[in-house]
Amino acid sequence: MIPLILGLAIWIVPAPAGLTPSAWAYFAVFVAVIAGLITEPLPGPVIGVLGITVAAALRFVGASPDESLRWALSGFSHPTVWLIFVAFMFGLGYERTGLGRRIALGLVRRLGRTTLGLGYAVALADFALAPFTPSNTARSGGMIFPIIRSIPGLYDSSPDKGRRRIGAYLMWTAFAATGITSSMFLTANAANLFAVSLIRDTTGTRIGWSEWAVGFFPVGLVLFLALPALAYVIYPPSLKASPDVPEWARGQLAALGTITRSELIMAAVTVLALGLWIFAGACLNATTVGFIALALMFLTKVLMWHEALAYKDAWNVLAWFGTLVTLADGLNRVGFVSWFADRAVAALSGVSITMMLPLFVGLFFVAHYFFASLTAHATALLPAFLIAGAAIPGMRVRPLALALCYAVGLMGVLTPYATGPAPIYFGSGYISRKEFWTLGLVFGLLYLFVLLALGLPYLLATSG
Repeated sequence: MIPLILGLAIWIVPAPAGLTPSAWAYFAVFVAVIAGLITEPLPGPVIGVLGITVAAALRFVGASPDESLRWALSGFSHPTVWLIFVAFMFGLGYERTGLGRRIALGLVRRLGRTTLGLGYAVALADFALAPFTPSNTARSGGMIFPIIRSIPGLYDSSPDKGRRRIGAYLMWTAFAATGITSSMFLTANAANLFAVSLIRDTTGTRIGWSEWAVGFFPVGLVLFLALPALAYVIYPPSLKASPDVPEWARGQLAALGTITRSELIMAAVTVLALGLWIFAGACLNATTVGFIALALMFLTKVLMWHEALAYKDAWNVLAWFGTLVTLADGLNRVGFVSWFADRAVAALSGVSITMMLPLFVGLFFVAHYFFASLTAHATALLPAFLIAGAAIPGMRVRPLALALCYAVGLMGVLTPYATGPAPIYFGSGYISRKEFWTLGLVFGLLYLFVLLALGLPYLLATSG
């Protein structure tokens, strides 16, 4: 009853000035859906379908029935939604061929003596790929996740049995690391490139690759070095050390024998996809690259259609994230996002310049609870915050612009739908619903605190 009561309570309140009753009613439906995802009286995809059904039937978005239906289905044509699906298929390919187990055994043999060592290995793998992979979904969901999902089973840890033994820690560390690496480099996240172009068009401020990296260096270094250890303390695995496991892994690798034809094909497809993600961004969308890889997996029979059809986790996430992207887009279409941004900026008009900058960044960060895409968030709110900030006498635009950009990647840790990799790790089953929301809040506040306490003073001291 909680989602229904909350949604109805908002709905019956008169619409605030500047919002149409239809837009306010849509916001009520959106809040009810988010409350449903938190309390989970029904599976997430079902809640999402209910939300878009109500909004489409009552025509909150779209002037005609056909237009409303096109909006309701729009999330299922979103590139990131399908890239997430392809990432699950990559994982299935790694599992079916045995390549994932072979790579996992290799990592365990070298670094598996302690769980913390594995945590740092996972984070370093993401860091190594980040500068060359402008899609964090492709990087973390398509490359890192399929490999590390094979590790917990080696330690008798699965979503159904012993998930907190080691699996939950590794999954959260990998996901949380993606938020940091996505902000470390201009080319580590598609939303970064888009944000930079928005800043150039809105304020005339140009930000280059080197300036971006140097500006985030103190924040990125502190967060990245601390993350695996922080996760180890805040969300501890029950298995701390396993001195015998590396030797066991060595024996298992020997038992696997030489690499098979299927493993070689899967490895070749992976290398091809990685190469295209890194070097072919100008002519191939990241999702198109994913489909190329998936088609090759089917053509070479590395993956069979009946196996893909039976992989319910992938289809579940496709339905769940497709509806969430639609609902988040609806907030922008009905005008709620622009209304919220204008009111939020106006509320800060009397605040001193010293406090204005952290409040702008903090509000921009927290507003991501309303979005299921980093790029969508940047598109909807970044221009409003930049224009409002630039109009304030004494405001230094370059530090403000950089701080807002760095927040874009970091805010991806907040929710199970905040960014492309989020539903992938949430869908693994290792991290419970309550834990994911709680950890997202805790780590989100930690990321924001370090950005404000360390990053802002550094930007003010070094940026023009």
